Amino acid sequence: MSIKDLFQKKMVLSFEVFPPKTDVGMEKLSGEGGVLDHLYELSADYISCTYGAGGSNAGRNLEVLKKIQKDGRTIPLTHFNCIRNSRESIRKQMEAYLENGIQHILALRGDFPVGLNETGGDFHYATELVKFVRDSFGDKFTIAVAGSPEGHIDCRSLEEDISYLKMKQDNGADYIMTQLCWDMEQFKYWLDAIRKAGVTMPVDVGIMPVLDAAATINMALSRNGCVMPARLSRLISRHWIFPNVFAPKEDEDTIEKKKAAFREEGMEYTLDMINDYRALGVDGIHLYALNKYEAVTRLVKEAGLMSD
Repeated sequence: MSIKDLFQKKMVLSFEVFPPKTDVGMEKLSGEGGVLDHLYELSADYISCTYGAGGSNAGRNLEVLKKIQKDGRTIPLTHFNCIRNSRESIRKQMEAYLENGIQHILALRGDFPVGLNETGGDFHYATELVKFVRDSFGDKFTIAVAGSPEGHIDCRSLEEDISYLKMKQDNGADYIMTQLCWDMEQFKYWLDAIRKAGVTMPVDVGIMPVLDAAATINMALSRNGCVMPARLSRLISRHWIFPNVFAPKEDEDTIEKKKAAFREEGMEYTLDMINDYRALGVDGIHLYALNKYEAVTRLVKEAGLMSD
């Protein structure tokens, strides 16, 4: 059964992992009793694996996906982007995925290489990648695409960004995986706006557990340009590590206590966020596991996600 079909039956639960760069990291992720085994136990409907820009770490990406496919416990999905990819290289990589039973992709433009303002490949937008894959391979792939509730950081307006989302749908995309969004009112506005624009694809919400202040700030500002609601800002302020969370100089005991307190409150914040999204009737919850299982295991169990 495809992920597209699952959305018609239930609220989908999924996780995101990344391909480790070392053999030790691969063993921790995909070895016996590793992270993947724990994620399977949470009744994961699918597990996605990121894909480095321009194919960096592509071998490990496929290795992780092949392991998931071989285990047969859930559906593997690969991220795939336009960076430094020609039509021919894309075709060959898609064929390799199919040969290994990988039939689900997240089609992305990808982040521009440092110092450049273009992809360096044959395609400049995810809309083009979606159309190429659909035209070249028909229904062999289920295609997910990214959605940005606050608008893509490189897009001039939310309305323009939604128009591109509609184009992805028209070009053959099957469902949306959202970027981070902590602003629930903005998410509600976006969800209503895309439906009014004729975007009917299921919405799978991407959620990074709030576990570390530095990682949260980094994801919000340097990667996505996300709004940080007052509650989240106050959470960070209450456990601020001086002079700043990226270069702490307080004593180690104080730092560890603050990190532990932040992590506990962050878990509560994430649980509330999951419940808010579910109340809106989203089609899926996609948790960034960060190649660990403890935090997402607690979130899934306390949120009652396994029963859906």
